[in-house]
Amino acid sequence: MAYSDKVLDHYKNPRNVGSLAKDDPNVGTGLVGAPECGDVMKLQMKINPETEVIEDAKFKTFGCGSAIASSSLATEWIKGKTLEEARGSVQRGIEAVEFACGIPTLMMGESLENVGTGVDSVLIRQPLGVCLGIPPFNFPAMVPLWMFPLAIACGNTFVFKPSDKVPRTGVRLVELFHEAGLPAGVLNLVHGAKEVVDVLLDDPRVKAVSFVGSSPVAKYIYQTAAAKGKRVQALGGAKNHLVVMPDSDLKAAAKAILASA
Repeated sequence: MAYSDKVLDHYKNPRNVGSLAKDDPNVGTGLVGAPECGDVMKLQMKINPETEVIEDAKFKTFGCGSAIASSSLATEWIKGKTLEEARGSVQRGIEAVEFACGIPTLMMGESLENVGTGVDSVLIRQPLGVCLGIPPFNFPAMVPLWMFPLAIACGNTFVFKPSDKVPRTGVRLVELFHEAGLPAGVLNLVHGAKEVVDVLLDDPRVKAVSFVGSSPVAKYIYQTAAAKGKRVQALGGAKNHLVVMPDSDLKAAAKAILASA
């Protein structure tokens, strides 16, 4: 798959390379790695303590050209983001877990007598087996929590393939569920990029696939998995469309729009 012009531009003209002052109390420093290829990026963010807005971001990377391009692009994307947005994303994920805890009331079967002469109708909901989840890099906590808590609550096991750009969030999610007492083998974590996804899509033990990401990849996931008889939901290029009326409370509307994104 070809790189976009934007990614190529960031490869040829990387932005935000360098370091921020480590002794600045408003600067956070962390390491981000891609387990499959071994690339490592040092990421620093400067947060405005009053507005909690990411005012600046710098990176240094020890990796290939794609690591340089993706790091440069990522630092451009996160500038202007807020800590409130990050907290909101995690909170949405927690709400999905709470919903999954109440799923038994929606899993009850149905039975109807005499729907026809000498015919009764019985509906039984049963788990599929192994489900696969492939979330995007930009919502590494919220989107996975849309996926595997519901699948597990419905009696399935789950293979979670986090984005190779942000793998550590996925690792921590799985650790938390295991610390909470989830049996071994119910929730499984696999790192990698397209090659790993292709192996999972080809595996006959995988019965269902859930994907969120770009439209071209969503189309590929859907076509590949559906051709092998798997159930697929592939969400690509999602957009939130909202209408703000002239008589609305603009402050409240702006806050609601940001929270809904």
